[in-house]
Amino acid sequence: MSFSGRGRWALRLAMALGLAFIYVPLAVVVINSFNASTVFAWPPRSYTTHWWTSVWGNPGVRDAIWTSVRIGLIATGIAMVLGAMMAFALSRYSFFGRQTLSLLVILPIALPGIVTALALRTAFRTILQVELSIWSVVVAHATFCIVVIYNNVIARLRRLGTSLEEASMDLGADTFTTFARITFPNLRGAFFAGGLLAFGLSFDEIVVTLFTAPPGVTTLPIWIFQNLSRPNQAPVVNVVAAALVILSIVPIYISQRLSGESTAGGRI
Repeated sequence: MSFSGRGRWALRLAMALGLAFIYVPLAVVVINSFNASTVFAWPPRSYTTHWWTSVWGNPGVRDAIWTSVRIGLIATGIAMVLGAMMAFALSRYSFFGRQTLSLLVILPIALPGIVTALALRTAFRTILQVELSIWSVVVAHATFCIVVIYNNVIARLRRLGTSLEEASMDLGADTFTTFARITFPNLRGAFFAGGLLAFGLSFDEIVVTLFTAPPGVTTLPIWIFQNLSRPNQAPVVNVVAAALVILSIVPIYISQRLSGESTAGGRI
């Protein structure tokens, strides 16, 4: 499809506006993290790095980061195992109710977060009658992290097909050898890219965490939410948000590279 000169300029303008809509607010957060003022004042009248140095000595921030990382890693590990197993079952086998089961797997991420949060809290407190803890948060995060892993793995399995696996088994390899030497190497990029995305989703979650976390379990998003309106905490919140923006570039880049390698492997 070819466009006229005006059409190309219109598309470029639309792309520029879309990127500006996304990245200008992020740039404002990063710039405001150097704002010498203790309130959300724009534009900044003076700049300082004091807030960046003070954040590293803040025990509340450190504890919140460690809690978020711990929950994210455990939830992602659970999701990688269960999501991959479900992807294999639904892509490699035909059975009654397969499409319905596929819909049920994807449903948690399609529902509004408040609905999922309320359902999980009711299940923990009323049906299962268990006390909320860090493990209830892990289980809650794993429910929607599974969807990310499942989508990545099943898409890669469908592109991969079964011809290479069948050829391997025809040559005498058993199921585990075929998986280790044929399936997993072709699946590895999408698998770990899904893991990075699932970890980012867990690290960022706040609604489900608020409903399933007990007092004393504070993740970084909850810490930001609690300190957003407190006096003189605006600069610290800005620094934490800016640091997350900068640090998010690394896993996103790795995920993109892994997804690209996975796609290239599928074409070979």
